[in-house]
Amino acid sequence: MVDNRVNKVVLAYSGGLDTSVILKWLQDTYRCEIVTFTADIGQGEEVAQARAKAENLGVKEIFIEDLVEEFVGDFVFPMFRANTLYEGEYLLGTAIARPLVAKRLIEIARETGADAIAHGATGKGNDQVRLELGAYALNPNIRVIAPWREWELDSREKLLAYAEQHDIPVEAKRAGASPYSMDANLLHISYEGGDLEDPWREPDESTWRWSVSPENAPDEAETIELDFSRGDPCALNGVAMSPGQLLKALNTMGGRHGIGRTDIVENRYVGMKSRGCYETPGGTILLRARRAIESITLERESAHLKDELMPRYAKMIYNGYWWSPERLALQGLIDATQSPVNGRVRLKLYKGNVMVSGRKSDTDSLFDRNIATFESDAGSYDQKDAAGFIKLNALRLRLQGRQE
Repeated sequence: MVDNRVNKVVLAYSGGLDTSVILKWLQDTYRCEIVTFTADIGQGEEVAQARAKAENLGVKEIFIEDLVEEFVGDFVFPMFRANTLYEGEYLLGTAIARPLVAKRLIEIARETGADAIAHGATGKGNDQVRLELGAYALNPNIRVIAPWREWELDSREKLLAYAEQHDIPVEAKRAGASPYSMDANLLHISYEGGDLEDPWREPDESTWRWSVSPENAPDEAETIELDFSRGDPCALNGVAMSPGQLLKALNTMGGRHGIGRTDIVENRYVGMKSRGCYETPGGTILLRARRAIESITLERESAHLKDELMPRYAKMIYNGYWWSPERLALQGLIDATQSPVNGRVRLKLYKGNVMVSGRKSDTDSLFDRNIATFESDAGSYDQKDAAGFIKLNALRLRLQGRQE
């Protein structure tokens, strides 16, 4: 039996079939006032239409917000300071958007006096965990309503029948629309479901939205330069840009050269394996460039410590622990390493590849040519010192060898 003692609910609302049905279902089931929240985080779809759809269903308080700069500057860039990859491949495009959505849901609930929030994530996926862990971290007393875990509308056919029964407008599927479940923001697009549930089946070329195939990419490489300040990119080809502008430009460049496609089977937090295809052109370029600038500005043990901690950090974000004390503490350590990460990286984009062709820092480079050179040492490094260094480090190995 559903506990329907709720006065007002803030619904994460896209205006699509699922959330439009959810809106009406919440009204009928909980007999409460609904507030809708629609976020523009660079998904490339028209979000303004959500207002008319919400008004048509009787909603009085409607929030439609452009959060692109906050998303990239306060979530994507901090994540990239750790050079983050989940299971060695996934750039966490969906996972990193959920903490921002959870944050605004809680803030809007506070502003409007709502006592609950609701979302359209299914009971099988990671997003329900990410959204709800974030919400509870920011407001321990909030109530969360997840219709997919409560109702019996467990198929598209049932959703369509419910929409028809309640006069909920449903747009016909556009010609050329993706047959897959998609999630998009300025960092990536993901594709799941349908024939992709067979991990042996190659995705059709029509799957991809942002990038050309590497085979059809230009036959000439494109050279670009990225400037970094305290670990974050700040200019492209000498032009200063905001975080959102810069990532958008990198997406365009990367997509033109077939960069950023991945096809992976990942381990979901809820326990199952899931096959997903992802396009992350700008993020792929950024990750390569970040590692290049850190290679000359970051001290060895700091760099190695970051590499050791990165998988743990990535798992925190993937599993929904962005607002946890351990992620915040680890972020502080990561950010503390970034003050010297300043300079410029030159890259070549060519047929799905991102190749570093130069890196420099006028203020913070630790690369000393006088030490690294194979030519005369000029007094900066005495090669004879290496003998004692090697003997000391070999001592335990020699003792073990004698014992054996």
